[in-house]
Formats: sequence, structure tokens, C-alpha cells
Amino acid sequence: MARDDEAVTGFVEQSAATLTNAGFPKMPARVLMALMASEEGGLTAAALADQLGVSAAAISGAVRYLQTTGIIRRVAQSGSRRDRYELPDDPWYAASVNQNPVYLLLAALADQGVRAIGDAASAASQRIDEMGRFYRFMNDRMPALLEEWERLRAQQ
Repeated sequence: MARDDEAVTGFVEQSAATLTNAGFPKMPARVLMALMASEEGGLTAAALADQLGVSAAAISGAVRYLQTTGIIRRVAQSGSRRDRYELPDDPWYAASVNQNPVYLLLAALADQGVRAIGDAASAASQRIDEMGRFYRFMNDRMPALLEEWERLRAQQ
């Protein structure tokens, strides 16, 4: 079956829009999904800008964001001044592993918020406390989920 470039573009844009609606920044979402759909396994900033119809500055900010989350990596191309941006073998796993420290930070911030409000029985304190408990739960459960994912992935 031949690649349907129009359908692939639709996939990239719809997936990016879904990620954006879930709170992911728009341009990093578009870059991420363009890389996911790339047959080459990676693209230069110029190729990404051309494919997405955006400026080099927009790509620069997006790849910087994606690099800090561990979802993509920059690879120097020998004989060229241009870098290539690639996904690791399992970008979702890499992103999840890198988010783990954020869970405890958000839980600690929730504790600060409850203390700042000064009334543990207030509605605001209860909402913030729930946030802290949720992120502690995520922090505690994420390692087991990631191990399970590794086992499932190895079976394929």
C-alpha cells in the first residue's frame, strides 16, 4: 500500500491537536507527531519547518522543549552543519521516565499550598491536597507501569 501523504498530514495535525487539547504545547506537539510519521526516523529543523509550514524559530523552540522532556534527541550529521532531530526507540517511555521527578515536585508544592491557605478543611486546601495525593500516587505507581510496559514491549 502506498503512503498517502495527505492522510499522514491529517494524522500529524489531528494527533497534535489532541495532544494540545490535553495540555501539551502546540508546536512541540506538531513537531513530535511529524517525527513520529517520518519514514527517515528523523528530520532536520529545515525539513520540519518546511513540512509544517512554520518558521525556523518556531521549530527551534519546539525541539528545545522536546529535548528537555527527553522525547527527542539532537544528532549531529557528519559533514553538515545541520543537526537532525530523532526519536529514541520508545519516546513515550523516555518521556514518562523523565516526568517522574515532576510528580514529587508537584506534590511538595501542593503541601506548600495547603500550608499557605492555613485551613486544611477549606475547599481550596482539599483540592490542593487531592492534587498532592494524586502526584504521590503517580510517583509510586509509575515505576511498576514502566516495568510492565518494558515486559510487554519485549514480547512483541
